[in-house]
Amino acid sequence: MAKSGEAVSPVISQIVDTARAVETKINGLKKPEMKFPLRNLSNVRYSAKKGHFEMLGKKKERTLAVSTVKSFAQTMRMIALSKQMIETDERASKRDAYYQTKAWAEARCDEQPESDAILDDIEGLFGVNKEQLCFTPDEHGGLVAGELVVVDRAEVGSNATIDIDCTKFGSGAYGIPSDVEHLKFKTKAKFILCIETGGIFERLNRHRFWEKADCILVSMAGVPTRSVRRFVRRLADDKKIPVYVFVDCDPYGIANIYRTLKVGSGNNAHLNEFFCVPQARFLGVTPQDILDYDLPTHPLKDVDIKRAKDALKNDPFFQHYPEWAKAFELLLKMGKRAEQQAFAAHSLNYVMDTYLPAKLKNPKSFLP
Repeated sequence: MAKSGEAVSPVISQIVDTARAVETKINGLKKPEMKFPLRNLSNVRYSAKKGHFEMLGKKKERTLAVSTVKSFAQTMRMIALSKQMIETDERASKRDAYYQTKAWAEARCDEQPESDAILDDIEGLFGVNKEQLCFTPDEHGGLVAGELVVVDRAEVGSNATIDIDCTKFGSGAYGIPSDVEHLKFKTKAKFILCIETGGIFERLNRHRFWEKADCILVSMAGVPTRSVRRFVRRLADDKKIPVYVFVDCDPYGIANIYRTLKVGSGNNAHLNEFFCVPQARFLGVTPQDILDYDLPTHPLKDVDIKRAKDALKNDPFFQHYPEWAKAFELLLKMGKRAEQQAFAAHSLNYVMDTYLPAKLKNPKSFLP
């Protein structure tokens, strides 16, 4: 517990208030309940003003009953674990949390998706992110190369700092940590370029494209993790520089990778204002690029067609912008998709010698 005169964490206060409310109901012979926000696209809207998905307010209620006694107990135990870690400045990965439940007797989790769902629920219950609850994701962060100095702690628990120069990693790159809130930045770069595939990132980094373009390269490695999204958001906000996104031209790259980076997701709508990058713009690969650059393609799969049609019909972000409706309609009409690496059909370095310089001359033409 906090010492006398020491400030109590707001999260601790929420945890204590929740526990006391449950205790009061039980002592009064009433059924305690907890309300969690529904985390899906049906419970969000796209706010053009704020630049991200926001909740509509629908909630699910979990009341202690015979059928819910296990999930209710699991939720309370996970909340207690969070409180303990906040008080001791400890951290647990989602995998650690799963194995912690194995000591909870009949409340134990049989598989990790069960404990992951509990973490999602308490994150929504308190309106804070898992990192504030002292749980860290198992997924790896992205990589960074280019004109950026990251100011980090010299060691855990220390006030001393260390400057990490992202131009000094040779053929490698700086790895984004799971917790990025304490980081500070030094840069004079003109923009941030977020890249879907490791292959394109490696090519641009190997040839020091970041030096020629005066930019910062970020490898997302598919759908960007929360730490990658938060890192890019904090860096862009702090240094007031634009963010451009370069992904494959397929419904997954557009509707999952790019959309998640820019406006967030339905599943985490209660936190999207922190884990999205509203200023991001879509550099490419666009459906029109397939035609303009005569790129080799692959046929759209059934899952691609379904994803594109679902985005147009159900996704508030794509419904908001007619430019995206037009782009998806062209993609569906062509029935083709193209990868970032398709530019190699012209030459190995065509993507950095020709395509990117041409596109970067006119950022105003980028898709929203």
